Amino acid sequence: MIRAGRLKYAQTMSDLAAQLGMPLGTFRNKKPHTQEGHPAPISSPTSRALLWDSEQTKAFHAGQPVPALPEVDDDEDLLDRHEAAAELGVTPASWNKYKSDPKLAEEVVLVPAEDGTEHWPRRVVREYKADRPGRGAGGGRRAGSGDMIPRDQILPRIAELLDTNPEITINEVADTLGIAKFPTAQAGLAQLRGRRIADLVEATPELTPIEAAEHLGYPTVTHHGAATIAEAELRTRRARPYLQQVADALAEAGVAEPVQVEVRQLGDEHLAAAVPLTAGQSSPALVWDERYGWRTTTSRRHPIGKDTGTAPEGEGIRYLGSSIRPQSAELLEALTDGRKGSKRPKA
Repeated sequence: MIRAGRLKYAQTMSDLAAQLGMPLGTFRNKKPHTQEGHPAPISSPTSRALLWDSEQTKAFHAGQPVPALPEVDDDEDLLDRHEAAAELGVTPASWNKYKSDPKLAEEVVLVPAEDGTEHWPRRVVREYKADRPGRGAGGGRRAGSGDMIPRDQILPRIAELLDTNPEITINEVADTLGIAKFPTAQAGLAQLRGRRIADLVEATPELTPIEAAEHLGYPTVTHHGAATIAEAELRTRRARPYLQQVADALAEAGVAEPVQVEVRQLGDEHLAAAVPLTAGQSSPALVWDERYGWRTTTSRRHPIGKDTGTAPEGEGIRYLGSSIRPQSAELLEALTDGRKGSKRPKA
């Protein structure tokens, strides 16, 4: 998150590379931000674009003591979508639906300005949470019945319980940690089981996700849901290296913004990702869909759009490349040559 009053110090990967006098590609290859003692990103670990505090990075690279950032939450802290979702107590996918509410949309802050990552002041998210209707008569959760531990500690604490007891239930997690059963305990437990199944299948490819769930000692009733999450996680892991390589190549060519690619799941089935393009390009962003390959889009804020089950078509949409996963050089050539591409994906 960007602590209150520190927006002017928010620094992108491109900014940090320029500060060190490195081309972005060299920065990505050498990864100077991973050296011991380097200030941690201020963005959430799963954010599509990493951010740092420039006062901290300048001090570190000058060999000076790194100033500490405020540790106490402030109403004016700026939260990215993952942090806002945690504050609200929902998944990032659910937040994507809520953020179009005028109360949230009117307060969005782009970092960097104009074409950056969406952030919201903590007070706005809290106000939305307080006003958000709940289920059943009276609406909302009873006063004082919120989660009793910080959001960033929930998954690690659930992981500890899962280590001790693979068969632990949602009720036991909720009662032990003092968190809501739904969606906090349920979603956290399912997510962790899915990730661990994916880890085991990667390490032991001859296992199916269901067999991995049995091997890990998870209750039979949880197998199907956790295996589904694991399968999606595995497909995401397999797609991410290719997508990041393409994003990096486009950024190095100066046609795309440097980002950490975020792979999304559409309709609980299909994978998609977006790469924002630089100002002056014929499209605000490129979208990759595992069914149709790469295409241009007409929206920067919501490039992927809603999944209708059919390939998007219309003004401003052009499908690029000869395959679902073309090489970055082919994609770059098609992007910069308006004569290439098609109105519909290749069969």
